[in-house]
Amino acid sequence: MAQVTTGIRAALSHPVVYEAFQRFMGARRVREWIARDLIRPFPGMRILDLGCGPADILASLPEDVAYTGYDMSADYIAAANARFGARGTFHCRLLEQTEVAALEPFDVVLGIGVLHHLDDSTARQFMSLARAALKPGGRVLTLDPIFAPGQNPIARFLISKDRGQHVRNEAGYRALAEEIFTSVTGAVSHWAWIPYTHWTMESTT
Repeated sequence: MAQVTTGIRAALSHPVVYEAFQRFMGARRVREWIARDLIRPFPGMRILDLGCGPADILASLPEDVAYTGYDMSADYIAAANARFGARGTFHCRLLEQTEVAALEPFDVVLGIGVLHHLDDSTARQFMSLARAALKPGGRVLTLDPIFAPGQNPIARFLISKDRGQHVRNEAGYRALAEEIFTSVTGAVSHWAWIPYTHWTMESTT
């Protein structure tokens, strides 16, 4: 995983600082939009969140979903357990391909803010693992910053300073999924406060 964690960006590795920064950037509204319009939860939905961080998305999801999160940060996982407890199952490690077969398949696999931290080879491995974890008809949902035509110069500047070192354009993100999934749809979203641009992608078999 390639990311910059020196200087001021090192502070974002701390869950409290990260959450404060996310609130400033309007992340609560974005998470509610992700839950309502992208995840579209239903009772009993099985959700696998790879790179879940402190699992903040759970605050925007109903309590009757079955949520499993994986993240490499012990601080983030500790924060997830402290805030959400029994609402989810949280693992402080990478999910390995050999472990996927032992898990009950999922309706949705999330990669929120993950792909732009991964080089192309690792990102394709991520997408392949996500596909293996799905039920038939399941979906992989990803969301990442994007360089896009016509985006606000402030958004482009902020994205250029992201900890992730693999922010792509639309074609770059699509290429990661189209080798693995038969159906890939996506959209660019421009946010006005603070100016920012996201790429959301839904991949199905």
